Amino acid sequence: MIKIAIYGKGGIGKSTTASNLSMALSEMGYKVMQVGCDPKADSTGALTGGQKITTVLDAIREKGNDVALEDFVTIGDGGVVCIEAGGPTPGVGCAGRGIITAFEKMEALGAFERYQPDIVIYDVLGDVVCGGFAMPIRNGYARNVFVVTSGEKMAIYAAGNIAIAVDNFKARGYARLRGVLLNCRNVEDEEERVAEFADDIDSKIVSVIPRSGTVQQAEALGKTVVAAFPDSEMADVYRKMAQNVLRECEE
Repeated sequence: MIKIAIYGKGGIGKSTTASNLSMALSEMGYKVMQVGCDPKADSTGALTGGQKITTVLDAIREKGNDVALEDFVTIGDGGVVCIEAGGPTPGVGCAGRGIITAFEKMEALGAFERYQPDIVIYDVLGDVVCGGFAMPIRNGYARNVFVVTSGEKMAIYAAGNIAIAVDNFKARGYARLRGVLLNCRNVEDEEERVAEFADDIDSKIVSVIPRSGTVQQAEALGKTVVAAFPDSEMADVYRKMAQNVLRECEE
């Protein structure tokens, strides 16, 4: 099983990237599970027709000890197994602790044994890499980390913090930073800036995702680009990204 964590600051496009990665990998014949680790629970929307699904924490709140996998697992486009960790009741509890609770419940119920994915993709909010938000790169949940960034200053700053966190966990035998996914925002000298950043953290750009209106058109349909516009140039960009990501994980 290949275990991948996609990190990035809020609003950088990591969920769009993760969902198109999942769909492209599914198209290649892999059984994919995508786990959203953001309290907003919006990671898998492009795989489920734009609909928010019942989260692990919502299911636990509703059914307590009687919760079952069927209560929070949704099969999305391409057969992708979609799970959202969810978050606490607004104003009550800790989002990071909620992710830990969700992971523990998934493990207790045998989610991986039941659905037997070839590839698991964790889509993780990377503004803060501590507590529950570090969970995917702890205890063997994800061995391979990719950081989504643009050339914008705050995106690169957040990506740098993620890289530091991954490096700390690598020393303990956990995850390894495999590369940077550049999600372009048409910032001046964007690719050069991100390439310099990648070099500074002893990494590299694995894929360049150009800014395109096709992405917004697909999102308006509640779809990934790969599913909504399979013959488009952007769909091929995501397919190439999927191939590059797999290659890095295999090294």
